[in-house]
Amino acid sequence: MSTAEIPSTYDPRLVEDKWYSFWEKSGFFHTTVNAEQEPFSIVMPPPNVTGQLHMGHALDNTLQDILTRWKRMQGYNALWLPGTDHAGIATQARVEESLAKEGLSRYELGREEFLKRVWVWKEQYGSRITTQLRRLGASCDWRRERFTMDEGCSEAVLEVFIKLYQKGLIYRDYYITNWCPKCHTTISDIEVEHLDQPGHFYHIKYPFKDGGGHVTLATTRPETMLGDVAVAVHPGDERYRDLVGKILILPLVGREMPIITDEYVDPSFGTGVVKITPAHDPNDFEVGRRHDLPQVIVIDKEGKMSEEAGPRYQGLDRYECRKKIVRDLDAQGYLLKTEDHAHAVGHCYRCNTVIEPMLSRQWFVKMKPLAEPSIEAVKNGRIRFIPERFTKIYLNWMENIRDWCISRQLWWGHRIPVWYCRDCEEMTASKAPVKKCARCGSLNVEQDPDVLDTWFSSALWPFSTLGWPRQTLDLAYYYPTTVMVTGRDIIFFWVARMIFSGLAFMNEVPFRDVFIHGLVMDALGRKMSKSLGNGVDPIDVIESHGADSLRFMLVTGNTPGNDLRFHFERLEGARNFANKLWNASRFTLMNLEDFDPEGRPGAYTLADRWIISRYQAVINDVTGYLQAYELGEAARVLYEFIWSEFCDWYIELAKPRLYGKTNQTDRYTAQSVLSSVLKGALELLHPFMPFITEEIWQHLPGHGVTIMRAPWPAARGELIDQDAEHEMGALMDVIKAIRHIRGEMNVPPGRRAEVLLVAPDKAVRAVLEKGTGYIEALAGAAIKTHKSLEQPPEQAAHAVTRGVEIFVPLKGLIDVDKEVARQEKELAAVEKELARVQGKLSNPGFLSKAPADVVEKEKAKEEELSSKQTAIKERLSMLTGGK
Repeated sequence: MSTAEIPSTYDPRLVEDKWYSFWEKSGFFHTTVNAEQEPFSIVMPPPNVTGQLHMGHALDNTLQDILTRWKRMQGYNALWLPGTDHAGIATQARVEESLAKEGLSRYELGREEFLKRVWVWKEQYGSRITTQLRRLGASCDWRRERFTMDEGCSEAVLEVFIKLYQKGLIYRDYYITNWCPKCHTTISDIEVEHLDQPGHFYHIKYPFKDGGGHVTLATTRPETMLGDVAVAVHPGDERYRDLVGKILILPLVGREMPIITDEYVDPSFGTGVVKITPAHDPNDFEVGRRHDLPQVIVIDKEGKMSEEAGPRYQGLDRYECRKKIVRDLDAQGYLLKTEDHAHAVGHCYRCNTVIEPMLSRQWFVKMKPLAEPSIEAVKNGRIRFIPERFTKIYLNWMENIRDWCISRQLWWGHRIPVWYCRDCEEMTASKAPVKKCARCGSLNVEQDPDVLDTWFSSALWPFSTLGWPRQTLDLAYYYPTTVMVTGRDIIFFWVARMIFSGLAFMNEVPFRDVFIHGLVMDALGRKMSKSLGNGVDPIDVIESHGADSLRFMLVTGNTPGNDLRFHFERLEGARNFANKLWNASRFTLMNLEDFDPEGRPGAYTLADRWIISRYQAVINDVTGYLQAYELGEAARVLYEFIWSEFCDWYIELAKPRLYGKTNQTDRYTAQSVLSSVLKGALELLHPFMPFITEEIWQHLPGHGVTIMRAPWPAARGELIDQDAEHEMGALMDVIKAIRHIRGEMNVPPGRRAEVLLVAPDKAVRAVLEKGTGYIEALAGAAIKTHKSLEQPPEQAAHAVTRGVEIFVPLKGLIDVDKEVARQEKELAAVEKELARVQGKLSNPGFLSKAPADVVEKEKAKEEELSSKQTAIKERLSMLTGGK
């Protein structure tokens, strides 16, 4: 085997495209039903068809790929099914922006022509994100790729709508919904992001009709008062008992309205009096229904004041209207006071526009009947959340769920399959187009113009992608899927909806496990966003550092459910790890050129037994962590084993048998262990870093077609050697102690130290004597081992570890006077800096004015400098004999 085949430095660009193309063209990602094999299945959370890869996608898909590659190597028939979502609001907005550049609107084009444009857009940009996922290394079965509006998924959507409608679980009604004035559509409650922002409480007096005084109430939205139809107090509030039933006059409008009682009112909040605006507040809407109050719509779908707002305010933007109303209230003596008040304001999650509660006729799904079995499925353990704390969050939401508004005022999406007769108003739900009214025979029928919420189709994803409503072999074999991997931010958007959909239409849960991960934040812990300009493009990172480095950085230090901060230093660390692995592999391959895989090794040395035993433990640890979804811990174990134990220790321990005057059997034994442990470590690492592991693995003796198809390593209990691990651990600690002394005392690297080891315990001495060669080779020392010493040597650095005293005489090893001068200079610098820090910390002004984190940093610095001062003094005392 020639090392000329493997470059001296690792360049991901030369490796990644080559191997991904090989895997995909060879069909290694593709799987088919095999009754003899246990299935593992996972469906990809479908990214927006017009989107592009962001760090959230990179994390989510890296985790899925790790699980899929691991299970594939374990021998499962592993299916990772990819696909994209039509993303109704986002995609339509993109196309409308494109049309606007041409001076056109969708209304000018008409629905049919507009939809043609959207499909063209989808074909042009829809493959961008799937191409980027390939760059990440996603081992999806691309031959099965689905789209939420492909023929099969669309059939599933129609089937579900009709069945729910026929069961009375889908209905149409007037209701308050969240309206986005920019996207021009309703959005569901969970698509509203509530952001804290500064505002005001406006205290307004509402006079009695009979002129006998007024009541005072406070509101944050005075523009909605134009739609007030009542004022409410709590039925148990004694302050207002005598006022109930009296009539008030609405300021600026003159509308008469009653004072009513309702349990909804919180008597301890504000004045205990609330205005009731049924057309512009969901809680007021419910109060209005209970009391049969009128509904006055004063804000339209553009976010402007309607005709009902009156001629003085009609046509004004809602915020301009607010300013004008406040001025008018003040001028007419109705505004009593204004207080600053920060409060949560709902924003559209797509465009960040402040949403407007709007009364409109929409389609809804009755959620209570669907939620009950979904709650039970989690409570009885048929579905489990990882980490478990998300179970409570899910159950709390499901137990308090409201009906789901599923209609959207868009053209792009699954159009609601309901037709209306213009003549007799008959309403017909049908999978097939309705041409004629079944009730009156009229041909004057039209389809509902709205489309279904995008989440309606993605709620069916685990079974619609496998062929449902047809009873396919894939559906019977791969459903329910094994695990759903998703971010903590879409438990309600998607996970809950998939659960109730799967139970309702498959009579089975959609997945057994829900593996929740956090979000990728910037280095300061903020969400990545365009507005902040703090986003990091995964493709840029792949170009500069390689996909493996990005993947490994995203998974290391990542614990289930917790957010992850993106640090470029951690990315550099992942790339350094890849380079370390590459260099160690080159060294190994360089020393395998005469290796015969068919040969027979001789007796294992202590180092051999140690690394083989440690490798068995690593197999068990990594496999156990993967089974527990602790992917970050699995990556940590591999990092520490490969970087430290294999590269830094075993390779160095093996070098004398590879380079020295040794017999061929000893050389072959070292080659055999190096080769087998490296090969196994690569196979364990492959799910995390697929490209570099494939490239190196292909150069090792005895490799197969692809590392992807290599069997997952299995630990062999008989190779676990606790004695070897204990003995080697003791020798390593001694070597580290000697190295530390050399570094502290500035001993030149090439100068050999005379080291005395004192071990009263016979067994410990035996270990030291057996490992003398290792210590001498790796510590640059000549070793003498003693049971005891009558008197410690003069001017000797001293350390104790594992019951072993270590003495390194410095006379003749270093220039003592010169080293004393160096240490004294360093001590002076440390003490000067320590005095400066202590001066700061003794200054009351600094302690009272400086931020807490700055003070803590100074305290930590003081502790570090104090420790350094003590260590230098101890070294000086040893060098000078305590003088």
